[in-house]
Amino acid sequence: MMSQEQNDLITRIGPGRAAGDVLRRYWMPAALTKELEANRPVIPVRLLGENLALFRDGDSGKLGLVARNCPHRGADMCYGRVENGGIRCVFHGWLYGADGQCLEQPGEPADSTMHERLKIKSYPVVEKNGIVWAYMGPGEAPPFPAFDCFVAPDSHVFAFKGLWECNWLQALEVGIDPVHASFLHRFLEDEDTKDSYGKQFRSAAADTNVPLTQLLRENPAPELKVEETEYGLRIIALRDLPDGRRHVRVTNQVFPCAIHIPMSNEMTITQWHVPIDDETCYWYAMFTSFGEPVDKQKMWDQRVKEHTLPDYRPKRNKSNEYGFDPVEQANTTYTGMGMDINVHDQWACESMGPIQDRTDEHLATSDAAIVRYRRMLRSAIKKLADNEGGLPMDVTAEQAAQITGPVALDAIGPQQDWESVWLDRDAARREASPWKAAS
Repeated sequence: MMSQEQNDLITRIGPGRAAGDVLRRYWMPAALTKELEANRPVIPVRLLGENLALFRDGDSGKLGLVARNCPHRGADMCYGRVENGGIRCVFHGWLYGADGQCLEQPGEPADSTMHERLKIKSYPVVEKNGIVWAYMGPGEAPPFPAFDCFVAPDSHVFAFKGLWECNWLQALEVGIDPVHASFLHRFLEDEDTKDSYGKQFRSAAADTNVPLTQLLRENPAPELKVEETEYGLRIIALRDLPDGRRHVRVTNQVFPCAIHIPMSNEMTITQWHVPIDDETCYWYAMFTSFGEPVDKQKMWDQRVKEHTLPDYRPKRNKSNEYGFDPVEQANTTYTGMGMDINVHDQWACESMGPIQDRTDEHLATSDAAIVRYRRMLRSAIKKLADNEGGLPMDVTAEQAAQITGPVALDAIGPQQDWESVWLDRDAARREASPWKAAS
């Protein structure tokens, strides 16, 4: 358990908040590239408690991310005209560049120099494999690490997002809890693994014919090992099988707010839990294939079927009890909330309340990664407050290029060889990859 003050410290992210200051030192997903493909060239973005307007110049393709309210008299920039490489407020025609500098004030005297001293708040943005990233911190933006999801060709990465009505931290923590998968995502009847494309926990375990859902169901109490890495945490769940072999599942926490997990034998998921504000967040996922190019249309169709647009809100949510069906709970799934495990996770996180009350929680051995992550977050908050530096992944561009992977997969092998079997399996997968993923 923790005090309310401690809980506020690690959950609240608005401007000037300690955890928010840490998150602002990293690139954050701001929107899907697909959102800018609509006819409207400007979209609203709410990120880390700030209201912003994201736009793309039609001629140059240049992106800009600026405050949503014009500094003249507060009009909404999301209705602005994208012109001359910038965005023009339609109230009085003031034009701002992507860097926030006011370029024109056409209603002012011709000799006025006021625009030279006027800027709208703006943030650097870049695109990587389907996601627009924003840096909202001070100074130079940090380099991107050479993670698979960033270095793989566009053909092998698919991006999507979903809205959850809860604080970002509880959303993140469900992803670094390996034990919950044996319960929350338990299927009482296993599906044909041949129909598992694009679905989590539906493929065969490692290189066997055993459905992963069966393996997790029959082995609910794994041994956990949590290791600190240059990017965050590596989380290893070990399950001893009846035939004497050991199942090894490797997942990761990527600091500050992402997880990296296996989806299937050839695909991984890197998923950021990004605060909209203190009580809502988006998950942004990058699905990366080591084998064939991603079937993006199928992945899109599977996910948009479960979400409304343009807000990417799940169709199953608290307003309709997440589609809960007691007959299904008795016969098909542990939750009775359908076959999409994102809904299961969403329910678990949202049911805690908008911000989980950690003053009344009781952590156990299965929460080892959560305990370790909270220590890392509190340490980063303290280092920033004391101006010490040394935050996770606070590295040079040369060092960032050496931070690869991370490894996320399922492997099965002899119990005594578990420490090498997952490394060997990953090496083989990378060697066979058509884009030669770095090890």
